[in-house]
Amino acid sequence: MDAKAGISLLTLGVDGISRSTAFYEALGWVDTPASQPSVGFLQGHNIVLGLFGRGPLADDAHVEDMPTGFAAIALAVNLSSREAVDAYYERALAAGATSKKKPEAVFWGGYSGYFADPDGHLWEVAHNPFFAMDDNGKLDLLSEAKQ
Repeated sequence: MDAKAGISLLTLGVDGISRSTAFYEALGWVDTPASQPSVGFLQGHNIVLGLFGRGPLADDAHVEDMPTGFAAIALAVNLSSREAVDAYYERALAAGATSKKKPEAVFWGGYSGYFADPDGHLWEVAHNPFFAMDDNGKLDLLSEAKQ
């Protein structure tokens, strides 16, 4: 694999680009000049989040726009502490997210909770003490975690 290959942009199909942009801005994502009325691009620390209409995204991919529900995928934000998880989770709820699981200690030794964004996309917010994370919040699973 090309060392630079990786997920650099994640596009979510949404029902309202403006509404979703406001939600993600409330969580710290930054709207960019690349955004247009038909598509939003928000800069995160390690990835760009694209927001595109559900129907147009399905059309672009030549797939059927299916009803919402559990799609067997969860996006994740990993943070440096349990306190940071709690704060981010509460910030998401205040911005319009729906609680799915309050943050709690979990079986694998970390701490996590789940919320759904206004379009139902499932997000995990977690602290994993076994994963190395740099000062910019980037996970580095090839390095040892600082305990």
